Amino acid sequence: MKAKKIIFDYVIPISVAIVLAILIRQFVFFKIEVPTASMYPTIQDNDQIIVTKVYNPTHLKRGDIVVFNSKELKEELIKRLIGLPGDKIQVTSDGLVYVNGKKLNEPYVKDNGGKGGTYTVPYGHYFFLGDNRIDSFDSRYWKNPYIAASDIEGKAQFIIFPFNRIGILK
Repeated sequence: MKAKKIIFDYVIPISVAIVLAILIRQFVFFKIEVPTASMYPTIQDNDQIIVTKVYNPTHLKRGDIVVFNSKELKEELIKRLIGLPGDKIQVTSDGLVYVNGKKLNEPYVKDNGGKGGTYTVPYGHYFFLGDNRIDSFDSRYWKNPYIAASDIEGKAQFIIFPFNRIGILK
């Protein structure tokens, strides 16, 4: 009788909680810790972020902060989405960004600069830049500057740690 009570009071609820946590992590959202300052000041070094899973990248918008897998670098990265499939991106030598001939308004960029260039985003791919342009290893520097839709994992939503920075990402 005592064993039955322990199973119903502890083992079953704990097992259900573990299964739910695994399912939520797999299909709904996950947490990452940002190891660099490439997204400064929006995201700072060691910020912990809640990321919602993305199942249809065509719903992403320019300016979204996205987590993706870089096959070239063999790591998970977080950057701002700048170029959608078919876009022509021009980054000037002073760091200004033009998308399809129109200057992009980027109030989130603090330190402009870095490598310039012109890029045409292939269909099914995306182009990303860090907010800290002077110190971001992003699409401008990779051998293949485009990330396939299938490598996009999620959209960054909230900073949850450190506590003095808790809030929605913009």
